[in-house]
Amino acid sequence: MNVPLLTVTAAVPAVGAILTAAVPAARRTAAKWLALLFSLATLALAVLVAIRFEPGGDRYQLTESHAWIADFGVRYELGVDGIGVALIALTALLIPFVIGAGWNDADPLETHSSRWRPTQGFFALILLVEAMVIISFEATDVFLFYIFFEAMLIPMYFLIGGFGDRAHAGSEENASAQRSYAAVKFLLYNLVGGLIMLAAVIGLYMVAGNFSLQEIAAARAAGTLDMATNTERLLFLGFFFAFAVKAPLWPLHTWLPNAMGESTAPVAVLITAVVDKVGTFAMLRFCLGLFPDAGKWATPVILVLALISIVYGALVAVGQRDIKRLIAYASISHFGFIVLGIFAMTSQGQSGATLYMVNHGISTAALMLVAGFLISRRGSRLIADYGGVQKVAPVLAGTFLIGGLATLSLPGLAPFVSEFLVLVGTFARYPVVGIIATVGIVLAALYTLVLYQRTMTGPVKEEVRTMPDLRLREVLVVAPLIVLLIGLGVYPKPLTEIVNPAVEHTMSDVKQTDPKPEVVVDAKNGEAAK
Repeated sequence: MNVPLLTVTAAVPAVGAILTAAVPAARRTAAKWLALLFSLATLALAVLVAIRFEPGGDRYQLTESHAWIADFGVRYELGVDGIGVALIALTALLIPFVIGAGWNDADPLETHSSRWRPTQGFFALILLVEAMVIISFEATDVFLFYIFFEAMLIPMYFLIGGFGDRAHAGSEENASAQRSYAAVKFLLYNLVGGLIMLAAVIGLYMVAGNFSLQEIAAARAAGTLDMATNTERLLFLGFFFAFAVKAPLWPLHTWLPNAMGESTAPVAVLITAVVDKVGTFAMLRFCLGLFPDAGKWATPVILVLALISIVYGALVAVGQRDIKRLIAYASISHFGFIVLGIFAMTSQGQSGATLYMVNHGISTAALMLVAGFLISRRGSRLIADYGGVQKVAPVLAGTFLIGGLATLSLPGLAPFVSEFLVLVGTFARYPVVGIIATVGIVLAALYTLVLYQRTMTGPVKEEVRTMPDLRLREVLVVAPLIVLLIGLGVYPKPLTEIVNPAVEHTMSDVKQTDPKPEVVVDAKNGEAAK
């Protein structure tokens, strides 16, 4: 009997969400442990998916296909390539840490409340988001993907608006209004993108007659898919717009700083390290997989937008006074690098972009979760309210430093490998673009080191003098992420072996080969020739 492994991997957190939400109000601790248990079970299944996946095998593996809405050509089709496997593993890995970090974030302030169940709802929503993200990485039916691409907005809306950051300056009424604004802005931006994508999905069906990614790709390869140039470009733009909002790419990025700033630190990690990766993943799988010619046509403009995201996000991060908003703008800069790597149309660039998705997820999770622990102790998100923390909480300061160094892509830490590949791949085809993109690296060093200097060094401020260091639960949350950052920075081969074959397939879709070096060295004579 063949177990539908991909379906089970997505179904386990969904079932966990239902059971966690059903736990009685007085059993908050039981709800937390139940959610953690289901997240660990999902992680075990994700590891099994990675083990069962054969990098040198078929493009899509562990496939499932069943009739669903036959009259409209909609099927329940799942399959994973190396990129999907890597991102499913990232999602399943981060959720237990998100749950552990947010262990007390949703407990009601009024302990006498017996009917209100915010804790159960908080963890149930996290598991529900996990289930929807995982199936988005698995779906090879465009309509199936669209459903979960949009559906994940609902639990995220409630996580942002209903479980906001308690370290908010001003009154509770003002904090509630800010959370509501951030949640509505997040929802509206992504809904508009989703509606435009829906029109493109319908247009794709009118042209192709079905929603199957594999069937459409096969028809294109066989020359039996009749898609006019202008039609393909319009459909590409419809898909790309939705993914650029989710990514987020400048100028569609403005919802992210609000959403991350007003969320709890674990929810902020869920947004930028997990949910936003669906946008960049979909650019590879759907934009380039379905519309390769249009992708090449749009590349110059997209590269410009990516460059603006890199430089703009980093510049604004330098001037931030709020710790969480600084990390949010840094993420906008990093997503610019990911998009740059995807549309550089080189194997190094796309491999680097995929690794960047994984490594950015781990590094941002480490930095944001430690920042959340710091903020919860002081009750403020403002950088100016800190100083000298490393003298009273050295473990907290040390983990914060490693997370920050990973953010600036220090050699020896995981993000360096991915950023280096993106820049090499970009420079090989677009040298001017590659040179400009390096400005983001310089600015990243500036905003990261200034943040650490202002919060962790200098005289100890009176308000942080009694600040406790990381507790055991917090160390257990952060330590594995630090180990991963170092491990993948020193030895990224396990990831590259899974990802590279999928990148080769994408390069084949767009009919691109890596540019040859302009200068070749004669090994015999040691002479360089054009």
